[in-house]
Amino acid sequence: MMRALWSAASGMQAQQLNVDNISNNLANVNTGGFKKSVVNFQDVIYQVLKSPGASSAEGLQIPTGLSIGLGVRPVATQKIFTQGNMQQTGNALDLVIEGEGFFQVTLPDGTIAYTRDGSFKRDSEGNVVTSDGYLLEPAINVPAEATDINVGGDGTVTYKIPGETAIQEAGRIELVRFANPAGLNPIGKNLFTQSDASGDANTEGVGVISQGWLEMSNVQVVEEMVNMITAQRAYEVNSKAIQASDEMLSQAANLRR
Repeated sequence: MMRALWSAASGMQAQQLNVDNISNNLANVNTGGFKKSVVNFQDVIYQVLKSPGASSAEGLQIPTGLSIGLGVRPVATQKIFTQGNMQQTGNALDLVIEGEGFFQVTLPDGTIAYTRDGSFKRDSEGNVVTSDGYLLEPAINVPAEATDINVGGDGTVTYKIPGETAIQEAGRIELVRFANPAGLNPIGKNLFTQSDASGDANTEGVGVISQGWLEMSNVQVVEEMVNMITAQRAYEVNSKAIQASDEMLSQAANLRR
């Protein structure tokens, strides 16, 4: 009977984590470039009471065994890197990646982080930065007096200076992709860092850049609400299993000769 209590308790804990993850997805439904997460579960060890294929007392082989599972555990939260909806803004430095790939930014400690959030700005020195002031990598500088800023599909940034006819080139935004983007480390602020699981950044097979658009979150509210209802019902049925086990233990404890 104690097995049922602990197994059902593990189910309740697992669904609590599931609801926590769903809540985070819903909280970021309007976060630019946000990628939803799903929780992966697996069953835990089994108590084997009789092994399949064992011999019976008559020398016959038992076709199936007897084993009792001991619950569930979460093993991973996986980011889903499907394309989010695109929203037109008309801003020259709002960029969206059509296809695979990430923008590269330089963190204050000099390491490189990666993002799908293309809402860039210019700082006081004309450098193209994220909303938190992190520089694009490689760095792009557009003078304050520049007009007609244009970003090509390959990431080439050009502009004009008033009074001059020549088009100036500020540099090229380089996109990178990973063999396993789900293996990237999320660090907040719409940023990811490379890990051993993600593989190395490479420039093969990246998408193209579109100017004046932003990629929004890929969270689907209706889907997350259905997931929340499912998790809530799973939590409820596990609590019922604990209640049933407790009632059976109570009846056994109250037996009289």
